[in-house]
Amino acid sequence: MKIFFYKPKWLRVKFPIGKKYNKILKLSNDKNLNTICKSGSCPNIDECWGKGVATFMILGNICTRSCKFCGVKTGKPKKIYFEEPKKVAHSIKIMRIKHAVITSVDRDDLKDMGAIIWGKTIKAIRNINHKITLETLIPDFKGREDLINIIINEKPEVISHNIETVRRLTKKVRVQAKYDRSINVLKYIKLKSNIRTKTGLMLGLGETEEEVIQTLKDSINAKIDIITIGQYLSPSIKHLPVKNFIHPYLFKKYKNLALDMGFLYVESGPLIRSSYNAYKHVL
Repeated sequence: MKIFFYKPKWLRVKFPIGKKYNKILKLSNDKNLNTICKSGSCPNIDECWGKGVATFMILGNICTRSCKFCGVKTGKPKKIYFEEPKKVAHSIKIMRIKHAVITSVDRDDLKDMGAIIWGKTIKAIRNINHKITLETLIPDFKGREDLINIIINEKPEVISHNIETVRRLTKKVRVQAKYDRSINVLKYIKLKSNIRTKTGLMLGLGETEEEVIQTLKDSINAKIDIITIGQYLSPSIKHLPVKNFIHPYLFKKYKNLALDMGFLYVESGPLIRSSYNAYKHVL
């Protein structure tokens, strides 16, 4: 098993700075908001926050699932905070966010898996942020169509759900998730609405080029509009190790292939994360 203690030059990023970044950081700390930008150690945090784009994580910061790639804590989540939708909505207004991505931990401990809070959060944001555009990066809700409908009915500009990895590696990487279930969630959204759908893929976990291309084919067959492809980076030594660093030329190759297949937008590169350039995906 290879464990990398270095990063190639194309993965080195500068420490985030800037007035907009510092303002949003202070406000998120003051309001005790969870952002995946910070908790996920996103390398693009300075760029995105500087453009007035941020990803907020609702339903707490403890996940019921134990994905082997993710830096979010796993365990028994705290009780639901029913004022969270209003709190997130008001914070977005104060921060002057132009495009918000809303995501959440998995809440398999709840009967509705958090879907009701999801719906109320979208509604609350819309009520006081009239010009904002929204992307909802949702869990799979175990494939339950009644719960997915709650999100669809609120009509965010984009609904995304990340496949994360190729079929062969899904059980090892995502543990409680299923490859086909994720594909079918996105397929269902497209079947029931004209909302743009989006997914994300990590590379460097031991997948082959053929498997990546097959995942692209599976995604376009599900009528997914947007795909992001980035390098997996292990959050700690307790997580899955990086098997290999993907060279930028291969990311470019995948981008060209994906565009040729018919995706509307493709973000592909070593530092790409699922919310990168998210504001462009609504245009």
